[in-house]
Amino acid sequence: MAPTQEALYQELDAGELDLSWSEQQLPERERTRHVHRLHPYLGKFIPQLVEVLLGRYFAPGQRVLDPFAGSGTTLVQALESGLDASGVDVAAFNCLLVGVKTERYNLFKLEHELREVCARLDAFEGKRPPAGTSAYVRRWFAPQAAAELLFFRDLIDEYEHKDVLRVVLARAARSARRTAHFDLDFPRAPQTEPYWCFKHRRECRPVGTARQFLSRYALDTVARVKEFHRVRARGCEATIQHGDARTLRLRGRFDGIVTSPPYPGLIDYHEQHRYAYELLGLDDRRELELGAAASGTSRRALAAYADGMVGVLENVRRALVPGAPVCIVVNDRRELYPEILERAGLELERRHRRHVNRRTGRRAGEFFEDVLVARRR
Repeated sequence: MAPTQEALYQELDAGELDLSWSEQQLPERERTRHVHRLHPYLGKFIPQLVEVLLGRYFAPGQRVLDPFAGSGTTLVQALESGLDASGVDVAAFNCLLVGVKTERYNLFKLEHELREVCARLDAFEGKRPPAGTSAYVRRWFAPQAAAELLFFRDLIDEYEHKDVLRVVLARAARSARRTAHFDLDFPRAPQTEPYWCFKHRRECRPVGTARQFLSRYALDTVARVKEFHRVRARGCEATIQHGDARTLRLRGRFDGIVTSPPYPGLIDYHEQHRYAYELLGLDDRRELELGAAASGTSRRALAAYADGMVGVLENVRRALVPGAPVCIVVNDRRELYPEILERAGLELERRHRRHVNRRTGRRAGEFFEDVLVARRR
C-alpha cells in the first residue's frame, strides 16, 4: 500500500526543513497570492518554498540574486521578507512581468488609468482587426477578439503605466485564443468549432471576444498590486536585467542566490508566451534558452545544458560574497548537479527532497524535486 501524503512528508522532512505541502495545507489561492497570479506561468516554484529558504539562509537587509528570474517569485518574496533583490532572465516577457510585479506605484493613478482604459474599451465597437494584422493574430483569435486586443494595445502608449497594461493585454490574449478551455498551456492548433470540454463537462464554443478578459484582468491587477503593496517591506527594492546570465555583467555584490533553473527538455519558455511576443513585439532570444524543450534530452543536449549551467554559476559566483549560500530548486533525477556545482567552484552542503503539487500542470503520478544548497568556496 502506498504511504499517505502525511506519512510521505514526515519521511521527506525528517531532520530537514519542512518543504512539502499537501493541497489541503497549501491551496491554490495561497500559492498564487497577490502579484504571484498577475499572469499564469508554468513551472514556477511556490512562494512558500522561497519564503522558507530566504528565512533560513538570509537576514533582513541582505541582497539576493536569481539568475533565472522567471515569473519573479524570488524577487517578490525577497521584497516581502525585507531583502533587496536582483534578477536576470533571457526571456523578454519574463522581465516585463517581473518588472510589473516588483515596481512601486502611485496606486490612485494606476487604478485611474486602468479604469479609464476599460471605459474606452467598453465604447469600442470594432468587429474585425485592421488591415495588415499579422497572420498569427488572425489565426489564433476570432475577428472581434483580435480587434479588441489590438485596440487595447494601441491605447497603451498614451498612459504612464505602459508595462502594467502590456501584462493585462498578454493575460487577456492567453485566455482569448481560439483554443479549448482545458488546453490553454500549449495548444497545438486553433479550435474553431464547438467541442466537448473536459473542464466544464459540456459542449463549449471557442472564445469570440476579448473585452471581458481585458476588463476583468485590469481590475484584478489593481487589486493584486494593492494587496502586495500592503505586505512588501519598506525601503527594499528589486531590479531585473534582460540578458544571458552566462555573460551578463551583474550590478553589485550579493549575499546569496535562490533560483529555479529550467529543467532540460521540458518547457519552451518563449513559446509558452508566444501570444505576448506577437502582440507586443518583444525581443525573442529563445536560441539562448538553457534546456529548451526543442533541444530534447539526448546525451548531447544534457551535456550542453550542463555546460550552460556551469557558465551561469561561474559568472554569478564572482558577484557573491565569500561563503554565500546558493539555493537551487530543480528536479535532478539525472544527477547532473553534483558535477555542475563542482565545475562551477561551488561546494554542495545539503540536498533537500520535496514533493510537488501540480508544478507543471496536468500530470499523472507523484513528482519530486531537489533543493540543493551549495556555498561559494
